[in-house]
Amino acid sequence: MENKVAKAYLRYVRISPRKVQIVCDLIRGKDAGTAMAILMQTHKSASEPLMKLLKSACANAENNFQMDPSKLVVSEVFATPGPILKRMMPRAQGRAYRINKRTSHVTLAVTEKA
Repeated sequence: MENKVAKAYLRYVRISPRKVQIVCDLIRGKDAGTAMAILMQTHKSASEPLMKLLKSACANAENNFQMDPSKLVVSEVFATPGPILKRMMPRAQGRAYRINKRTSHVTLAVTEKA
């Protein structure tokens, strides 16, 4: 039997990948219900976008692959760097320091456990 994987992507989210990865590590390998509960109780800025992404991946699994929503498991979730918005901050004696406003691309995949 072929193992089906339903994916959802979140692109250009305005949080650095390092911060998103912390929340990703919390839900990797958990079943969908537990992962949703963890995200609801986590006080990190990345938890809200990841919650929406998890809901989207579960909806994709149910509607596109006819998977059972109660058997879904977060098989993989990772954040990669997106484009960096470069800004300048004025400093003393006419200098300008660069501020990097980082973005992330997040991928979340769910599969059906046996």
